[in-house]
Amino acid sequence: MLLPVIMAGGTGSRLWPMSRELYPKQFLRLHGDYSMLQETITRLDGLSIESPLVICNEEHRFLVAEQLRQIDHLSKNIILEPVGRNTAPAIALAALSAIANGEDPILLVLAADHVIENNPAFHAAIQHAQPYAEAGNLVTFGIVPTGPETGYGYIQRGDALEQGTAGAFTVHRFVEKPNKETAETYIASGEYYWNSGMFMFRAQKYLTELGKYRPDILAACQKAIASTQTDASQEFIRVNKAEFIACPDDSVDYAVMEKTADAMVVPLDAGWNDVGSWSALWEVSEKDDNNNALTGDVFLHNAENCYINTDEKMVAAVGVENLVIVNTKDAVLIIDKSKVQDVKKVVEYLKSHARTEHRRHRESYRPWGRTDIVVNEPRFNVNRITVKPGGIFSLQMHHHRAEHWVVLAGTAKVTQDDKIYLITENQSTFIPVGSVHMLENPGKIPLELLEIQSGSYLGDDDIIRIKDHYGRV
Repeated sequence: MLLPVIMAGGTGSRLWPMSRELYPKQFLRLHGDYSMLQETITRLDGLSIESPLVICNEEHRFLVAEQLRQIDHLSKNIILEPVGRNTAPAIALAALSAIANGEDPILLVLAADHVIENNPAFHAAIQHAQPYAEAGNLVTFGIVPTGPETGYGYIQRGDALEQGTAGAFTVHRFVEKPNKETAETYIASGEYYWNSGMFMFRAQKYLTELGKYRPDILAACQKAIASTQTDASQEFIRVNKAEFIACPDDSVDYAVMEKTADAMVVPLDAGWNDVGSWSALWEVSEKDDNNNALTGDVFLHNAENCYINTDEKMVAAVGVENLVIVNTKDAVLIIDKSKVQDVKKVVEYLKSHARTEHRRHRESYRPWGRTDIVVNEPRFNVNRITVKPGGIFSLQMHHHRAEHWVVLAGTAKVTQDDKIYLITENQSTFIPVGSVHMLENPGKIPLELLEIQSGSYLGDDDIIRIKDHYGRV
């Protein structure tokens, strides 16, 4: 049995404005029927695997839990990183968690934000690699290159191994992202693969090698996981924050794979793409007769080679080519497809000017549902709120704002000071400043309501939580 370890950290800023810090690309539906995280897990169907371990940032925990629940893979299997410390410590946490019950499973380490279009070839490579991992090797999957790509690191293969001489090799060396000329020599030699960042090895073998080359990382992770807490209601595994913050930052390549004598590479030719830019997403998307990849309500005339994705509003494009146009509820990106790496300039501008569009969408997801900021003014906000069945706000109060709730659909159970009452469609209630209150959805359908906030200060730090069902402070 394989234990998949899904790396779901990262912010995916190169796919702004759809991907943002609080809702990065791995949780978006960009290619296929599910989010990229869900696609990563469901493409393992048909293999003999255990329920996957997912490693994610603390602030993404409810989003990950909900997406795992939707595909029936939620089972106390989410490890929360208090801070990002790169892939070597993250995999160490997974390996330490995996051996805690005395077993030593084979870990299949995957990124949550890759596209793989040929599942049978992907499964075949995994099955081909498994005996080598069982024998004590640290396997990496090298992507068979389709051209002299300068955006990836490369793996140079060494000697062919006895079994499967056409499909398994020792690793001669890892190399950094090359310039165009160097990449062309790599491709011409036939000895190089793109570095996919996917691995397979026994949990204890990885920890042993990490202990040889980065004992400081191993020691910090051992201390961090020694006082692990599991939130039974939300399926989260929390490590010791202070100990993990003290852990050095390093990638699995630098910390282990480039140093170990037991690294090997299995070639993978399965339509892999790390979707690191809008142009990369255009490459893997279905296209019309003029090579346009379209999502949403789009009208085109004399347009070609474009990627257009729109949330709600119609986008009309006339007489254009090689453009990326991405429309969300609060931002529009228009960029030449050959310049998509410069999206980072937009994100840098937003950060330097203390704007929020790099961090959050107008619509945000909460453990109880979601909220869409319809109006945002200094002294009043209007939010459209959806509360899933069984969802419940924290018991809270505010020092500076009052709230007016208007039910659009469903039934709300309201706690206000010493009163508990129901309001239904077309009814409303008023929560004055200083009132202790809570709202929940006792029904079997989503509860839709408008929330009008008004007052001298409307910041989130005026939410004084008295009791919370989701472990929030």
